[in-house]
Amino acid sequence: MRKRLKKYLVFIKEINITDMTEKEKKTFRTEMLVQIGFFQHERLVHLIVMVTIAVFTFFSALGCLVWPGILIIVLTGLLMVLLIPYIIHYYILENGVQKLYEYYDKIMK
Repeated sequence: MRKRLKKYLVFIKEINITDMTEKEKKTFRTEMLVQIGFFQHERLVHLIVMVTIAVFTFFSALGCLVWPGILIIVLTGLLMVLLIPYIIHYYILENGVQKLYEYYDKIMK
């Protein structure tokens, strides 16, 4: 999804809105709203997964304090290793969607 978002952002940057007719602008805005919807859905799904992993990580870290053992420490480590890529991926999605909002606002003017 990251590649698709970056590719779409490059595509949007290269579009010259001033050369478009009103009908082309309307069609382009409609298509852009569909793409924004796809990315918003992806962002929501990753937010839910990221928060779930974060909650599990938090509770397993608390478990390390209450019941210190090798298995719970390993579980906490694995969850932290899993949480970091989710945070990075969500960060990229969030910033990409915010850029799409900015481009959409420019098109609307």
